[in-house]
Amino acid sequence: MAGNLAANPTWSLQPSAQRVPLETNYITNFDFLNQYLPDTYEKEFERYGNRTLSSFLRMVGAEMPSNSDLIKWAEQGRLHIKYVEVGTAAAAAANTATFQINDPAIGANPVGTVITGSNPFDAQGSPGLRVGQTVVISQNDGSGENKGIITAVDVGGNILQFDVAFYEAGGLVTAGTGLGNADVTVFIYGSEFEKGTAGMQGSLESDDYIFENKPIILKDTYLVNGSDMAQIGWVEITTEDGATGYLWYLKSEHETRLRFDDYLETAMIEAVPAEAGSGAATAGLLGSEGVFHAVGTRGNLWSGGNPDALADFDAVIDRLDKQGAIEENVIFVNRQYGFDIDDMLAAQNSYGAGGTSYGLFDNDEEMALNLGFTGFRRGYDFYKSDWKYLNDPTMRGGLTSTPAVAGSGAITGLLVPAGSTSVYDQVLGKNAKRPFLHVRYRASETEDRRYKTWITGSAGGAATTDIDEMRVNFLSERCVCVMGANNFVLFEE
Repeated sequence: MAGNLAANPTWSLQPSAQRVPLETNYITNFDFLNQYLPDTYEKEFERYGNRTLSSFLRMVGAEMPSNSDLIKWAEQGRLHIKYVEVGTAAAAAANTATFQINDPAIGANPVGTVITGSNPFDAQGSPGLRVGQTVVISQNDGSGENKGIITAVDVGGNILQFDVAFYEAGGLVTAGTGLGNADVTVFIYGSEFEKGTAGMQGSLESDDYIFENKPIILKDTYLVNGSDMAQIGWVEITTEDGATGYLWYLKSEHETRLRFDDYLETAMIEAVPAEAGSGAATAGLLGSEGVFHAVGTRGNLWSGGNPDALADFDAVIDRLDKQGAIEENVIFVNRQYGFDIDDMLAAQNSYGAGGTSYGLFDNDEEMALNLGFTGFRRGYDFYKSDWKYLNDPTMRGGLTSTPAVAGSGAITGLLVPAGSTSVYDQVLGKNAKRPFLHVRYRASETEDRRYKTWITGSAGGAATTDIDEMRVNFLSERCVCVMGANNFVLFEE
């Protein structure tokens, strides 16, 4: 994430097209103490290519200011009510039965939950089921289902029981095993009342989920003493951001800046909250919720190897159907996962088993063969993008873990929904459109902490201390907001 420099003092490391010693093109990696003058190449060789990693959040998100050290937002709960762990002790063929809801009171779609088993009580503590509502009662063992109408609701402590009269003359299709068990799944499909009766008793309040995150302060610095700055040397370079020309003396400052830019993104991906009793919490640090942590705790987790068959992706699609059903999604993958998707799609070609298919039009055997795919459609649109962060050997490239645990190091890909979602912003006090993934940084009318850089010392144009040095300081304060995490999928080995 490249940022704008502070207006005063002006400082930017820019190569010069000519060998002119400016304050903006210093480097510091020369040794002139050798008695022999070496035969040198003045152009630096880029043996690692483009070494920067930042790009992910720029592609899928946005940056927005915030004037608080706590970001809070509300996400919608489910509109309809469904319970998947409901028990009964009624016998088979009974015309009426008493059921008890045993679903746990869970948050917004924890890992492994295909359909959320809702809290039996709404946000105000009212029962989620009411007299007069009609329900579908499906046996969890697949033996059949009933339709019925709720005739009574009994709330005792935190236990919710309700009586149902069945519409079928044959009564309950399968005997229950006990009120505390998970015999059936129940969901509401309507209501029915007799003529001249009172209306529905009670009302249901919206069941919102409140999430929050805290920005963290990131810092870095580069230091060079004034004496070393008096020696001029030249290197012709091509920087990762595309600039070319000559730098003198302060090349290390340039790379410090690039490294800090990468940390601004990787910190938003990897950050975790400091748990109570942890060493970080004891030291007064709070941590933050990064992308991997948010998706690992509030989103969907695929583990046990990359999905490399259509049946695997069908399972992912089935999960997405039960969440936000976002039409377009981008899968950011490491190299092996990218190859697995290519092989899966190539196998769908009828010629895949017997040889390469050259396709239509003017393709022939002398043309370069593209063995990769950029995306596919199966129920939804999936676009594939290589994620350099997962391949880089100095970061997550090559990490493994057994067994796979969210954020343990075995991450091979991340599915991110495209577009934006509507949430209630508690700072603005109204609904707002926000990208599913975006960064909030601290800023006010007098202080912008998105990307600060300044120079201290007594060299390089600074005159703030009596220390014979130039110190370049970097600072940012930010956090990432993962909204609708139930629409993300984290892939692990």
